[in-house]
Amino acid sequence: MVVPLAAWRRRVTAMWTVLAKMARGLAFALAGIGAVFVLGMRRKWPVVLNAVRRLSRATKQGPMKTAGTAGASASVLRHSGRRSGKLYETPVRAVPTADGFVIALPYGANTDWLKNVLANGEATIVHGGQAYAVHRPEVVPLAQEAAAFTAANRRAHRLFAVTDGLKLRRVEADGGQAPGAVSQSGAIGKR
Repeated sequence: MVVPLAAWRRRVTAMWTVLAKMARGLAFALAGIGAVFVLGMRRKWPVVLNAVRRLSRATKQGPMKTAGTAGASASVLRHSGRRSGKLYETPVRAVPTADGFVIALPYGANTDWLKNVLANGEATIVHGGQAYAVHRPEVVPLAQEAAAFTAANRRAHRLFAVTDGLKLRRVEADGGQAPGAVSQSGAIGKR
């Protein structure tokens, strides 16, 4: 059966019209999801924060492959559980400062790894291929440590209303590792 050229053109035009409408609908849906994400992170809505946390935990193995290595954007925070004593590794963006590191807290103070580090008072950060024992953790206003972050990081902090950071001080060369800090060969938990 031969389809007349005019009928074929109408079918193709109708198909492209439907595809264009679907693309516009998808674009609006993605824009809506993006707006809810940004607003939820800025306002610290528990539903959004918990969804992002769950997604981060589920996809943690990807960033952990390169975290802490030379040239990687993520570092590894090694810490032990405040109740269980179990050893954990968490990918974070640790930024070096004159006396240690600072980590922005986009989820606020309600994260297990932060509670563990604050309770124990010490941890180990693997950054740039080297492990650093850190201690005396303190939640500080991020503005106090703003100079340590790049301009792009500061813009992201403003966009997502990140106001606090965790300041960790390097243990000096008196022993190289904080008492009780997780060693290079420590067991790995799932945080």
